[in-house]
Amino acid sequence: MVAGDRQRLPDTYMDKRASKAQFVALREAVSQALRDADPLRLIRRGAPLDEYDPEVGTVLPRLRGATSCGDVRTILYEEFLHWFGEDVAGRIEYYDQAAENIWAILRITND
Repeated sequence: MVAGDRQRLPDTYMDKRASKAQFVALREAVSQALRDADPLRLIRRGAPLDEYDPEVGTVLPRLRGATSCGDVRTILYEEFLHWFGEDVAGRIEYYDQAAENIWAILRITND
């Protein structure tokens, strides 16, 4: 490339960068929703703010198939059951607030 020439980046490159930025933003929003809801009350007991981040990593891929707030709640509950077992995960109702917030986020990002 000669000095002063500009090479245009392929559209696919820009699409990938935009997709990555959207994924990072979605990951942070879902993580924040779980911190705010704190379904296991771990943050309230002094756990680090990133306590739920590993679970977010397994929740995110499943959210693509969610078509309702109820789907999100089921996904959260199933993942927390997987990670913590029934005794720690508690009742499905513990995930209502997080599911509502995440569903709202998904509806905004998909519009």
